Amino acid sequence: MSTPLETHALTGRHSVTFSPLSWVRTHAPGVALCIAVTLSAFGLQLAEQHLFGRAWLEALVLAILIGTAVRSVWKPAAHWHAGINFSAKTLLEIAVVLLGASLSTQTLQAAGLGLLAGIVAVVGVAIVISYGTGRLLGLHHRMALLVACGNSICGNSAIAAVAPVIRAHSDDVAASIAFTAVLGVVVVLALPLLVPVLHLSNLQYGVLAGLTVYAVPQVLAATVPVSALSAHIGTLVKLVRVLMLGPVILVLSIGSRRGAGVAPSPGAAKETRLAWHKVVPWFIIGFLALVALRSANILPTAALSPISNTANVLTIISMAALGLGVDVRMVAQAGPRVTLAVVLSIVALALISLVLIRVLGMA
Repeated sequence: MSTPLETHALTGRHSVTFSPLSWVRTHAPGVALCIAVTLSAFGLQLAEQHLFGRAWLEALVLAILIGTAVRSVWKPAAHWHAGINFSAKTLLEIAVVLLGASLSTQTLQAAGLGLLAGIVAVVGVAIVISYGTGRLLGLHHRMALLVACGNSICGNSAIAAVAPVIRAHSDDVAASIAFTAVLGVVVVLALPLLVPVLHLSNLQYGVLAGLTVYAVPQVLAATVPVSALSAHIGTLVKLVRVLMLGPVILVLSIGSRRGAGVAPSPGAAKETRLAWHKVVPWFIIGFLALVALRSANILPTAALSPISNTANVLTIISMAALGLGVDVRMVAQAGPRVTLAVVLSIVALALISLVLIRVLGMA
């Protein structure tokens, strides 16, 4: 007889027993390790802010670097793996769902149709160019996609969200995030120098920053020193750009399924009717649902900040898990090619963004 903690599900003739207590015992060590790495990352971020006045490397980047450092000197035994894998995949998917609460259709309307269409075009063209550049440099398919989506959409978050959809290896994820993170800091420091060189107005610079800088905090760091208008428009453009993550992942999910080339079963007609949930990852459906709830003003305003903070923490925990699964020697091997691919990709993105600014006639 089963205990109250156990539930049973029948699949055909086989009985599958799930015990929450057993699940906790199996996953707790790995999850606890990832949380410990995350707390260390937050501690180093606070130390940076205290010493330098700002955090040059955010906790998300520090988490994967610390995790990679730990993995370099110590290989976790088998009993750590379940929790680490859960943190790297499931917690990250939950974070992507929660990200939907920070966006709404009102954000799209405020951007204007011309700029909105331009952002969509820039992201699409940048992904194609970045992916092609990566392939020409010898990166394999998954790594080239990670770099392309990271540069073109929202850096680390896009890489982390795309990775499970295209079944990317943790080494590839860590390598692309590491190099993208380093370049992100360089972009934040160097981008304001283009204002006098290119004679950009505050509005033009805000659009450029929103289209090229990876994370929202980095957009603020790159625009606030220039002007309040640049910071406002840069943040708005960046949020719309982040919204492209959902459609891009949907396209990649459909493409990945078709690319698998699995032959249809005899019951293919019924399977086709029920397969939509397999084509669209559950976390993308959740993401779009929260966008809809936010747009309809159903989500309480007081809940938005806690939801955003929770998504951030879960993402950092998942990055710690990815770092703990990385063989640093593989990252080092991919380094030069990935670095060049990322650099050329961000340069192409900046050029495309400048073209958009000229085409829209922004003053």
